[in-house]
Amino acid sequence: MAAAGSAFLRARGRTLTAFRPDAEYQWKGPFYFIQGADPQFGLIKSWTHGDTENGDDEWGEEIKLTEQAVQAVNKLNPKPKFFVLCGDLVQGMPGTRWKKDQERDLKDVLKNTDQDIPLVFVSGNHDIGNTPTRETIDDYCKNWGDDFFSFWVGGVFFLVLNSQLYSDSSKCPELRQAQDAWLDEQLAVAANQKCKHIIVFQHIPLFLSEPDEDDDYFNLSKSVRQKLMEKFHKAGVKAVFSGHYHRNAGGSYKGLEMVVSSAIGCQLGKDTHGLRVVVVTEEKVVHRYYSLTELGSHGIEKELLDMLAKQK
Repeated sequence: MAAAGSAFLRARGRTLTAFRPDAEYQWKGPFYFIQGADPQFGLIKSWTHGDTENGDDEWGEEIKLTEQAVQAVNKLNPKPKFFVLCGDLVQGMPGTRWKKDQERDLKDVLKNTDQDIPLVFVSGNHDIGNTPTRETIDDYCKNWGDDFFSFWVGGVFFLVLNSQLYSDSSKCPELRQAQDAWLDEQLAVAANQKCKHIIVFQHIPLFLSEPDEDDDYFNLSKSVRQKLMEKFHKAGVKAVFSGHYHRNAGGSYKGLEMVVSSAIGCQLGKDTHGLRVVVVTEEKVVHRYYSLTELGSHGIEKELLDMLAKQK
């Protein structure tokens, strides 16, 4: 079991302290990680009752679902390199009545994650607000670690972005500028280090299915999206993994794959509560979404396990 406090604050100084860069620059063979999104403690009741502003005073169902997710991850053999949660950790917006209680209960569940499987947190709009401020972001960082950072695992470069800064940075424009400058630096580092792949995590998808789709609550605006897609394409980013949509979706732009994963918590479509298994080989990134029940009962399918066994 992970030590309660440290497990949540591994993202510090714009890196993830669970992995030492000098030990992780080199490709060591295929590996995999688990992506989850939107445990969002409090949404199921508030959505069912049609009161997403104030109806988030119960989250027993989300506790059970997240416990199920943690148990499924802990049983996996071999172990995943890490478990990333792509935002909307809880339903309560900054300053709302139940947020602190929701966060405490989420930590109580997540602290049972196997200590050898680092937790990676991505900030969502419910974590820092639809229009974040320096204060709401600082508060998030005290609870969950840095809002944007990078890390290396086995020759693969991972970037965690604060997508809310791309959605609405009107109250903290300097923080968006800081993330933009940092991102350019990081992509230059990746080019110099000759990494195998670059993979991005952010809460809000660039797009849901088509790169030129209309602006929507669930994607980034076209002007922002286009600049990011081109930047990622030029840098050779392989894939962007997101949540936010509470349904599975995705598409591609010039070889950049956009993967939108449904939620651990409340479903807004026809998908099941689940997690995504992502296998990284020398040539490609392969992934599959599993229901919590399926992953917990049967683990990872043979086809993916065989990919991990190769080139060892």
